[in-house]
Amino acid sequence: MASTPATGRDDATGPTGAKDATGRDTRPGSVAQGWKLAGFVLLVGALIGCAAGVLYLVLDLVQGVFLGYTESPVMPGPVGVPAWRLVASLLTAGVLSALCWWFLRSRCTPVPSVARAVSGSRMPLVPTVVHVLLQIGIVGCGMSIGRETAPRELGAMMGQRYAEAMHLDERDWRLITAAAAGAGFAGVYNSPLAGAFFAIEMLLVDSSWRTVAVALGSSCVSAYVSGFIKGRDAFYVLPGLDLTPTPTLVVFALLSAPLWGVAGALFRRGNQWAGSRHARGATILWMLPLVALVTAGVAIVFPQVCGNGRAAAQTAFNVSSSGARGTGVAALVGTLLALAALKAVLTLLTIRASASGGVITPAIAIGACLAAALGLGWTALVPSDSVAACALVGAAAVLAGSQQAPLMASCLLLELCALPVGFALPVGLACIVATIVARLVLARMAPVTELPLAAGHAGRPTGARAGVPRAAQSRACVG
Repeated sequence: MASTPATGRDDATGPTGAKDATGRDTRPGSVAQGWKLAGFVLLVGALIGCAAGVLYLVLDLVQGVFLGYTESPVMPGPVGVPAWRLVASLLTAGVLSALCWWFLRSRCTPVPSVARAVSGSRMPLVPTVVHVLLQIGIVGCGMSIGRETAPRELGAMMGQRYAEAMHLDERDWRLITAAAAGAGFAGVYNSPLAGAFFAIEMLLVDSSWRTVAVALGSSCVSAYVSGFIKGRDAFYVLPGLDLTPTPTLVVFALLSAPLWGVAGALFRRGNQWAGSRHARGATILWMLPLVALVTAGVAIVFPQVCGNGRAAAQTAFNVSSSGARGTGVAALVGTLLALAALKAVLTLLTIRASASGGVITPAIAIGACLAAALGLGWTALVPSDSVAACALVGAAAVLAGSQQAPLMASCLLLELCALPVGFALPVGLACIVATIVARLVLARMAPVTELPLAAGHAGRPTGARAGVPRAAQSRACVG
């Protein structure tokens, strides 16, 4: 019986139906297939939630050992950590991760990106686990990059193993791999809606009832289970926020959204540029430690740039217009703009140096800092609004523009901040407008000549990637 080269699955069990080698009915609408999908939602969703919770504990362990603090809304970054410890932690991360990634990419089976895994590339077990732990490790040591890619990749690998064990056809292989990646995302951030929309909106671009049921179900199970390990507290705290959004906040969202769309487009294109020109071969052995040293130098003055962006974003959310007057406002605006610029540059340099990781939480940090700076002026004119509310809108909108995913972005910010549903209006409108503006800006930019590689740098595509749907190709910088 012929098999598919990319996945090794039988051609006989395609989307149109038929039976597998044992005579079992594997058609998408069959009872057997339904039980397999239900098993994935409950069993694998729970296992992915456990894995996401463990990754969270690993991050806490690394931060405690190397930087001497535990990440929380009260202490989101290494503020107050001695300069020598920052330098030692970041340099250790740069050197060790460079050696490990050089070995993985030159001696081991390449680890594909989640988008390629969804389209058929198999994720190797040991290299994927090591690759995931490296991402968590460098973030815990202070490197400027997101950690959300790690649980998505681990989830996708677990989903593929389940699909293989159940002899699922090509259609359900893609569905389960994407849903598992979304479940990993949901588990690490307690964000089931964002995890589901990551799979539905960004990976599969499919809103059929089967896709929605599997993606949402597995994300809900994962987030619920991981909460027993890492807790269910809000990821970001907005101390000055009125829980009832004002009509003027909606006006702010609509007026400022084009700015956040431009910022998101620039960050997306910068990510594509950095990924397409990453350090190759042994170059990573000196470039990644060098970027780590640069990050350490900046972090001595601005420790909020360390890590995945939580510290910078929380700094923006903590800003209060009543706490700044006169020259203090100008200094605060300058600090926020500097944090946004430094976070963007350091994240792109880290990607350029061939580190793997996410760009979702860095985009949130950039948007929050930019919007808080603008919010200081807005709240001077409209005292009924808060800087925290403005920062929330900007964070979601920059993320939506950079990822071209308004549903995922709006749900993620609402879930990370544990906000009431009333904020869906200003946040959602800002995300929609920012996504449209970002798309228009990107269409007018010079194209990046070389698309980013897979997470493990598994070969360079030329033109359209074989086996990858065009919708997935358009999301080549999934964070």
